[in-house]
Amino acid sequence: MALHQSGEDYLEAILVLQKQMGMVRSVDVARHLEVTKPSVCHAVATLRDGGFLTMDSDYFLHLTDVGRKVAEQIYEKHRFFTERLIEAGVDPETAERDACRIEHVISDESFRRLKAVAKSES
Repeated sequence: MALHQSGEDYLEAILVLQKQMGMVRSVDVARHLEVTKPSVCHAVATLRDGGFLTMDSDYFLHLTDVGRKVAEQIYEKHRFFTERLIEAGVDPETAERDACRIEHVISDESFRRLKAVAKSES
């Protein structure tokens, strides 16, 4: 199943919230992304059907191995671009917003090469 930007955003949000809180429910994701609970419920159903996450009997969300891999890749790009933009003098709030857009459109090859250049410069 191919993911759209919104699906990637939901997986990334679940990953970030799990790192912060441990256990995550749909309402936590709704607050984090500033979307409605019905939107999260729809996204969770789609991601669950796609094999990216599960929900236990207490309604906690859990990333599958595939879901975690996708979320980690998106989050890595997000952190990378946020840091580079801030280093370039972009204010942190704008850097966060722009990184969120960039993370979805950059190819894996371009990202790997940018990462390699940044690593060699440090």
